Amino acid sequence: MTTHAAPTDLRTGRALRRRTDPALPHRFARSAATTRGSHLSTEDVRDWLDGRGRAHRFQVDRIPFAQLDGWSFEEPTGNLTHRSGRFFTVEGLRVTSTAGPAGQWHQPIINQPEVGILGIVVKEFDGVLHFLMQAKMEPGNRNLLQLSPTVQATRSNYTKAHQGADVRYLQYFTDPARGRVLTDALQSEHGSWFHRKSNRNMIVEAVGDVPSHDDFCWLTLGQIGELLRLDNVINMDARTVLAGAALPDEDTAALHPDTELLSWFTAERARHDVATERIPLRNLPGWRHGEWTVHHEDGRYFDVMAVRVQAGSREVAGWTQPLFEPKGTGVTAFLTRRIGGVPHLLAHARVEGGFADTVELGPTVQYTPENYAHLPEADRPPFLDLVQHADPARVSYRALHSEEGGRFLNAESHYLFVQADQDEAPLTPPPGYIWVTPHQLTSLLRHNHYLNVQARTLLSCLTSQAVRL
Repeated sequence: MTTHAAPTDLRTGRALRRRTDPALPHRFARSAATTRGSHLSTEDVRDWLDGRGRAHRFQVDRIPFAQLDGWSFEEPTGNLTHRSGRFFTVEGLRVTSTAGPAGQWHQPIINQPEVGILGIVVKEFDGVLHFLMQAKMEPGNRNLLQLSPTVQATRSNYTKAHQGADVRYLQYFTDPARGRVLTDALQSEHGSWFHRKSNRNMIVEAVGDVPSHDDFCWLTLGQIGELLRLDNVINMDARTVLAGAALPDEDTAALHPDTELLSWFTAERARHDVATERIPLRNLPGWRHGEWTVHHEDGRYFDVMAVRVQAGSREVAGWTQPLFEPKGTGVTAFLTRRIGGVPHLLAHARVEGGFADTVELGPTVQYTPENYAHLPEADRPPFLDLVQHADPARVSYRALHSEEGGRFLNAESHYLFVQADQDEAPLTPPPGYIWVTPHQLTSLLRHNHYLNVQARTLLSCLTSQAVRL
């Protein structure tokens, strides 16, 4: 039997306690190293997705708010609500914060207090874990159809508030007799657009045979990693679940041991004062209401708009709904360095108005450049220019990925890992930033609300070995 030395603290040489069950990470690692699946080759996935697109009718059309069916601006708040009282509402939010130059701002926000399930069923074939992925249409995706988790459903969906069909494979996440839970934690969604929204992120190993369906396929983690190198194939909800598939701890030493990292993070949460207040959408300062959009007076940030959807493969074949449409394409990146021979990532304690707590750990850079172009240089986000103008030879990974396609229209970001040096990213970074190892981040994902959804997307590229640092 192969044994592994306990990891040590870089500065003290003391052994750090191993906190991960050793069996599961090695099973995930075997799957990540396997790029030839037992069912479908990676090269055939795009054709398979195209075929699922041809098998169903999909269409998304912009409509004025007056054509929304079941949605209306309620009196007297002007909040955009559904007549059932379910799904979500679009409201106003006032945020007051000590972080950043703004101090206070107002914005529309999605209020969806129910907790959804994002879950992937896994099963061994030929001794290798395979992941059951779904070809799912989401109205906000530019290419509509992407690979999603086995189950991607809000409580309104799986309790059939929409009077639609049952959610396939839901029983594996609600009936303990159907499978063994491998990962399970509550994780946030986009804190800039959702108000305190969380989903249960789960990976469950099925017991017994799993029935097949034409809109689902089995892939190894390594195959998913190959697909993550392509633009807009693996959707956001799949990426956040896959981030929890922790690989074996190869971090022989971390610059900051776990206790020090947790203490730093607690201090970051404590030092920021963030006050949020839900307010009526009507007369929201700085925002204008039109026939087709609710938009910012400066033309920045995002619009609230509406669509009509036809989707033959969904639980409901047609509906209308509001969506948020961002202005511009995001840039989201981790700066990386080898410290003591060990890969480290520069994480940022981010304040976002919709977080359940004051901050979560995010990537080094997470911004839409157009929203900051008008600011003086001193107020531009740290490291943004470094990432935007990075030498391609120092970019370890770059792909365009969509954000949550069920609520956001054409919301996309360039995701990158960029190698930095001491002059660009010193060991003692600016306040609010800290060097961490990938394993430290995956360890935090066993708990609720430590890493934001953008950090989890980049982490999924590491757990699937789409990129090696």
